[in-house]
Amino acid sequence: MGTLSCLAAGLDMWVGRDWLTQSNLLMPFLLSAVGSALLGYVVVPALKRLKAGQFIREEGPQAHLKKAGTPTMGGIFFVPVALFVAILASGGAANTLAVCALTLAYGFIGWIDDWQVLKRRSNKGISPRMKLALQIGFAIVFCAWAMASQPADITELALPFGIFLPLGLLFWPLAGFTMVAESNATNLTDGVDGLMGGTGAIALLGFGALIAPDYPELMVFCAAMSGACVGFLNHNRNPARVFMGDTGSLALGGALAAVGILSGHLFALFIITLLFVAETLSVIMQVSYYKATKGPDGKGKRLFKMAPLHHHFELSGWSEIQVVSVFYLIAGLLSCTALTTLH
Repeated sequence: MGTLSCLAAGLDMWVGRDWLTQSNLLMPFLLSAVGSALLGYVVVPALKRLKAGQFIREEGPQAHLKKAGTPTMGGIFFVPVALFVAILASGGAANTLAVCALTLAYGFIGWIDDWQVLKRRSNKGISPRMKLALQIGFAIVFCAWAMASQPADITELALPFGIFLPLGLLFWPLAGFTMVAESNATNLTDGVDGLMGGTGAIALLGFGALIAPDYPELMVFCAAMSGACVGFLNHNRNPARVFMGDTGSLALGGALAAVGILSGHLFALFIITLLFVAETLSVIMQVSYYKATKGPDGKGKRLFKMAPLHHHFELSGWSEIQVVSVFYLIAGLLSCTALTTLH
């Protein structure tokens, strides 16, 4: 929390934002961080009493089996805190309300999935087809609202060095795809204690700093979501006392994509979340290669020891803390890259 708080304060000071009279990064970040950390002390014990424990897949890393029974669905306390602070700090700006609604909608999809996992007492939630249908449905509704309410230049894609690429109607299929892909990418990244919470906080803060000059209301939203992730880490860092579950991870992906769409910074979003993209690609490559090399015995070869990518490093001898630390560093470098080339 200390590092990102100092970074938020430094970024505000760098451009001369006043912490008391202007929209800024620091105050919503701190309010959300403290709020979600404190609320966790109430919600996590309640989840334990409700026996909302995670079921660990047997084919995963064996070291993870000891985590069985750890409460999941942690997104139910840190996401609402972020949304409340964002709406308060932005004065209920229309764009903020829209991204909050989309974040809540994707969080709701995750909650349904988490609830089904607990209800069935297995690691299988709703069907992938149903989850995808809901993601696409909410993406269509959000894009339709944006098409009707945003300026025409929303379809111009901001590229490095001040270049803008007009996409016209092609922007909207790209926007819908981004929402679905980003939410699934963050979902896949959430597999090690503190991983998605920390990398999500870094990505959101970096994205908020990038769009701040033109979209202060979305900057505030990103800062609040980042702070909430940091507050959640108080309970999720290794060894985790709670997991964010699909409730949190799908919400984070939806939030990042919604901000990218409204700000016209989908390319910057791609750079900042390249780590999440790599996690997704590792799964696609693993499955594709396994199918392509399947022999008469029905077994194929694997590119990685296990996918997503963080499990490959775990099975290569890295500790969870080593994986998380390196991924945090990469997330920070990606945010810096986006800021220096697209700001």
